[in-house]
Amino acid sequence: MDVIRLLGIRDTPLSVDEVLGAVEDHAAGGTAVFVGTVREQDGGRPVTLLSYSAHPSAEEQLRRVAEKVAADHRVTALAAVHRVGDLRLGEIAVVVAAACPHRGEAFEACRRLIDDLKREVPIWKHQVFADGGAEWVGACD
Repeated sequence: MDVIRLLGIRDTPLSVDEVLGAVEDHAAGGTAVFVGTVREQDGGRPVTLLSYSAHPSAEEQLRRVAEKVAADHRVTALAAVHRVGDLRLGEIAVVVAAACPHRGEAFEACRRLIDDLKREVPIWKHQVFADGGAEWVGACD
C-alpha cells in the first residue's frame, strides 16, 4: 500500500478529521499534524481578505514533495491538502499529517512535509490589508 494516502488542492473547506483518518495506521506509534489557518494580521498589518491561487501543476508538485518525504523518513502514512480561493479569518488553509513508528519521526516528517510544500509547490497567497494595501506572497519562496 502506498504511504501517500491523501493529497489535494481544493476550493472547498478542508477537514482535519479527513486528514487524520487518511493517515490512521496500526503500525504508527505517532502521528503529527500541522493545521495552517488564516490569521488576522501579517507583519503587523490587519488582513481583511486572503485568496490562494495554484498553478495547474501544483498537485503534481505536491506529490513529488510527499514522495521525497516518504523516501527520506520512515513514514507509514502521509497526507496533505491545501485550499485555494477566498478564505476568511480562522479558516483552514492547509493540513498535513505524517504517521510514523515513533513520535520523533512523525514530528520530523510532518515538519518537512509542510516546509517543503511551502517552498516547492506553486501556490500563491494574495493578501488585502485594512489600510488598502495588498501583496502577493509566493508559497515557492
